[in-house]
Amino acid sequence: MAFTIGEHGLKALEPLGKLMVSVYITMFLFIFIILGTICRFYKVSLWQYLKFIRKELLIVLGTSSSESALPGIMERLEQLGCARPVVGLVIPAGYSFNLDGTSIYLSMAVIFMAQVFNVPLTLGQQASIIFILMITSKGAAGVTGSGFIVLASTLAILKVIPTEGLAILLGVDRFMSEARAITNLIGNGVATIVVAKSENAFDEEKYRAAIAGQTPNMTS
Repeated sequence: MAFTIGEHGLKALEPLGKLMVSVYITMFLFIFIILGTICRFYKVSLWQYLKFIRKELLIVLGTSSSESALPGIMERLEQLGCARPVVGLVIPAGYSFNLDGTSIYLSMAVIFMAQVFNVPLTLGQQASIIFILMITSKGAAGVTGSGFIVLASTLAILKVIPTEGLAILLGVDRFMSEARAITNLIGNGVATIVVAKSENAFDEEKYRAAIAGQTPNMTS
């Protein structure tokens, strides 16, 4: 933050603040509209699920890394009724290939950088950039700052927006890293529930007991 203000002045905080608010709002809408609709279709309460994993969400909020909550979220999903083989397959794979929050952040950051440098992007260019970012984001690790590294490498390949401009984002990347990690964690959990339900590997009794606050039977 000190580097950003010293290099670009206090005026740089206003557009960065708008970017932060836009990213948080977009991820909020993604969780409660997109993931909420999916949960409703599979007859799972998104709100109850979020309450059930609240400890893991706090860990991610404190560390800005979804990796720190990996053991906890796997145990929680088993308690919620997902079969152990499904959890053991979907969660580790999702940490590499199902990074919803990272994809949202990267896409919005590229549009922001294009506006900063006054680089006009056609609808086709925007679609192609988003498609490329959806692929490159799959290689991001669940640790703090990984999304920023992926963004830098992607811009270097695209050669449309100056990579040097990424210094502008350094001041607020840490704050958006928390939103990315939380969205990734929630999305991977919902994906596990969907796969478990689709494969008839979901225990409805354990789910009801977990939601009711009872201690479930930890059997696979």
